[in-house]
Amino acid sequence: MSRIGWLAFLLCAAVAPLGAQEGRSARALKVYISADMEGVVGTVTPDQLGPGGFEYERYRRFMTAEVNAAIAAAKSAGATQIVVSDSHGNGENLLIEELPEDVVVVRSWPRPLMMMQGIDSTFHAAIFIGYHASAVNPRGVRAHTISSARLQDVRLNGRSMPEGGINAAIAGYFGVPVVMVSGDDVAVSELKALLGDVEAAVVKRALSFHSAETLTPEAARRLIGEKVAVALRQLERFKPLVLPAPVALELRFKHYRPAEVLAYLPIVERVDAHSIRYVGPDILAVSRFLEFVTTYAFNLEP
Repeated sequence: MSRIGWLAFLLCAAVAPLGAQEGRSARALKVYISADMEGVVGTVTPDQLGPGGFEYERYRRFMTAEVNAAIAAAKSAGATQIVVSDSHGNGENLLIEELPEDVVVVRSWPRPLMMMQGIDSTFHAAIFIGYHASAVNPRGVRAHTISSARLQDVRLNGRSMPEGGINAAIAGYFGVPVVMVSGDDVAVSELKALLGDVEAAVVKRALSFHSAETLTPEAARRLIGEKVAVALRQLERFKPLVLPAPVALELRFKHYRPAEVLAYLPIVERVDAHSIRYVGPDILAVSRFLEFVTTYAFNLEP
């Protein structure tokens, strides 16, 4: 064999294993889906949002169908591992028998990472389905933050946050970007202002706290699928939301007694009659503190 032939042979031998090695080491596409319900198509009042509502069983199906639309699109884009967090109300809304058999589902409470339980640094993308606007927003269908009955505002490092912002920060701790969100137009605008130009499916437009102009379920599913597909094929566009540490949490309650009692803890500062401040080393500590505040009761059993 000539010298040129040997050089060509050696070059091919060197390059081929490298390419094969890169192919073997590439991570499978992992997607995390956090699903709420207030932002699901057609949802406008408590009639759809809890087991006591006369439309709840129908809207559980709509919620499940929107999640399935996101799952199907993610798989078409190459996702091989998907975790779904049932993140509304009691955490037992999704009809898990209607989800694909290879999907992992997180259900019920409490959870240290709240609506993002199960996420870690192995995921490539997070998707928010059925999200709503924050408690401080004067618009938005069923706008609230974590607890519509008890909280007026949740701030991280001085900035008022919707649930999607808190959850995006948890994902960002692990280096995972939020790439797509669905909900009403107000919720989508809030999250875009915080996260940048994420893909978004506006499935309804808010008219008031309890009314909206809404797509039909079929149209919403189609739109969600389209937006998920676009997002997952352009992952390089998106950056994780990373909060600088330490992370200061401020909670403003609708009543003064929670602030009064929580201030008995040496790690808590009472800011005013209705507000407290807690500083955690990172967003994970803040998440655990939030879950404690919103879950703990002296008579917890079993």
